[in-house]
Amino acid sequence: MAYPYTHEREVRMLSRGWGDPASRSLAGWRALGGYEGLARAFELGREGVIGAVSDAGLRGRGGAGFPTGLKWSFMPKEKAGPHYLCCNADESEPGTFKDREILRWSPHQLIEGCLIAAYAIRADHVYIYCRGEFFETNLILARAVEEAYGAGLAGTDILGSGTTIDLTVHQGAGAYICGEETALMTSLEGDRGLPRMKPPFPAASGVFGRPTTINNVETLAAVPHIVRNGAAWYRQWGTDKSPGTKLFCVSGHVNRPGNFELPMGFPMEELIEDVCGGIPEGRRLKAVIPGGASVPVMDASECEGCTLCYEGVQEKGSMLGCASVIVMDETTNIVKQVRRMVDFFAHESCGQCTPCREGTTWMARTLRRIEEGRGRVGDLDTLVELSEQMTGTTICVLSDSAAAPVISSIEKFREDYLALMPGAALAGAS
Repeated sequence: MAYPYTHEREVRMLSRGWGDPASRSLAGWRALGGYEGLARAFELGREGVIGAVSDAGLRGRGGAGFPTGLKWSFMPKEKAGPHYLCCNADESEPGTFKDREILRWSPHQLIEGCLIAAYAIRADHVYIYCRGEFFETNLILARAVEEAYGAGLAGTDILGSGTTIDLTVHQGAGAYICGEETALMTSLEGDRGLPRMKPPFPAASGVFGRPTTINNVETLAAVPHIVRNGAAWYRQWGTDKSPGTKLFCVSGHVNRPGNFELPMGFPMEELIEDVCGGIPEGRRLKAVIPGGASVPVMDASECEGCTLCYEGVQEKGSMLGCASVIVMDETTNIVKQVRRMVDFFAHESCGQCTPCREGTTWMARTLRRIEEGRGRVGDLDTLVELSEQMTGTTICVLSDSAAAPVISSIEKFREDYLALMPGAALAGAS
C-alpha cells in the first residue's frame, strides 16, 4: 500500500516517493528527476530563479503565507560578508506533521530546494534547524547531506558552476518558540531561544548579524519543481492568489487521518467527507481548526462552502496557517480542547513578554476552573478582555496564538461554556 494510503484526488508532487525507502537516497531522488532543478537554476541565474518563484506565486508554507520570491528579493545584492539561509524544520505546531514527512521520505528534495534558494539569495551557508524530537528523521537528513557533498552537489564548485554553498543540520532542543524565525536565529547562535524585536528584519541583520532569509521546509521543497518545470506548470493547480499544491495534515474525528497533498482551494467539506472518509459512526461535524492550534476555531456552518486556500479560509474568519486541519465532531468538549491548547502555549511561552507570560498562565487556570465546573459567568468576559490585552502587545505572536482559539470559541460556542457553570441559566446568562 502506498504511503500510508492515497486518494485519487491527490496531486503527488511534494509527496512523490513517500513510503518508498529508495526515495531517501541520492540515486532514488535522481530517478525522480532530482537535482535537475538545481542545474536549471544555474542556467537561469540568480535573478531568473527569483523571477520564476515570484511568477509561480509560491507563498510561505510555514503559516504566514508571505510571497516567497518577494521575501528573497529583500536580500542585499551586494556582499560585504556572508549571507545565510535558514530552513525552519522545527515543526511544533499542534496538529502539524507534514515537514517531518518530507525530511523522512525525500530529504534530497529539501536539500535541493535549499541549494537553489541559497544560490538565488547569494547565501554562502544553509542552516537546517530541525526539531530535536525528530531524532531518526534528523539522521536520515544528515546522511542525505553527506551524500550531496560526496556527489559534488554541495560544498565547493557545485556542478562546476563555481558556486560554493555549505549545509549544516542543526538539532534544536524541543522548544516551540524556536519555530519563530528570530528565536530560531538566536538559538542557532547559541543563546536562549528568545524572539527579537523587528526591525531590524532578518534580511538586513539576521543570524550572526548578517543578511538572512528564513523559509519553511514545505516552501523550500516546492522550489526545485518550480525551477525545473516553470511557473505556468505550477500554477495549473490552486487559485490565482494561492497557487500550487498544499500538504494538509488532517487529524481528529475522521476515519482516515493523515497527510494529503491537494490543490490549493480544495473544498473543506470534500476533504473531510471524501478524502478523509467522513466522521466516524455518522456523527455530525461541530468545529474545525483549519491551520493548527494558533488560529480561530470555525463552527460547522462556516465550514460549508469553505475553500482551503489563504483567501478562502480568511473569508470565513480564520486562517489557513500551515494547513493543520483538526476536525471535531458533536461529542467534543470545546472547553476542554481550548484549555488543552492554551496549556500548551502557557508551557511553551519563553516568558520574555509580560502579557504572554502572565496572560497564558491565567487564561489556562481560568479555563481549567470552568472545565471542572467551578467557573463563573463573569469568567467569559474576563477571558475575552484578557485575550484582547494579549493580542498585538508582545514581541512575537505566541500570545496572539493563545488568544485566537479562546475568543473564537467563546463567540461561537458560548453555550458550551455556560453548560459547565452551575447556576448560569438561573442568572439569565444564556
